[in-house]
Amino acid sequence: MGIRQILADYSPFNEQEVKDRELMLRYLDQFDDLFKRENEFAHFTASSWVVNRDRTKVLMVYHNIYRSWSWIGGHMDGETDFLATAIRETKEETGIEQVQPVSQELFSLEILSVDGHVKNGKQVGTHVHLNLTYLLEADERQETSVKPDENSGVAWMGLEEALSKCNEPYMKGIYAKLNDKLNRMQ
Repeated sequence: MGIRQILADYSPFNEQEVKDRELMLRYLDQFDDLFKRENEFAHFTASSWVVNRDRTKVLMVYHNIYRSWSWIGGHMDGETDFLATAIRETKEETGIEQVQPVSQELFSLEILSVDGHVKNGKQVGTHVHLNLTYLLEADERQETSVKPDENSGVAWMGLEEALSKCNEPYMKGIYAKLNDKLNRMQ
């Protein structure tokens, strides 16, 4: 299924998602390279909110650039399968081997601002991530490992603890939205 269909089929959860979906569709009309980070203004990314089977904990990484506990995700880099990218990034960033989608459906969407920073010795300009998030599940007893070029910690934590350990104000709101959606499913 193409990105336009994914966005058309998705029922926004709140006003933030209504506006961000509208902008994503507009950017699709304006740019032809949104699946590659070579588009230095905006590009698509995929994230995952990885929960345990009881839905009481979430798997977070300590992000080296943002110096904050964070969800898991990454760039599409030319791929168009968002769920596959979310799963791949989860495995790469946490070291877990077994993870599966709770649903094949999109769980959340958001446009995220990314401040300029240095990555791998190169300057990256300020830009936005057009992010699609999937709800994934994993067994919290699996062994985890850091991905040193991206994170310096991997930990399961309670849903509220994940909010309190995040020191990015906008992301706290996104994580609260994800927890709210998760709680409404139960």
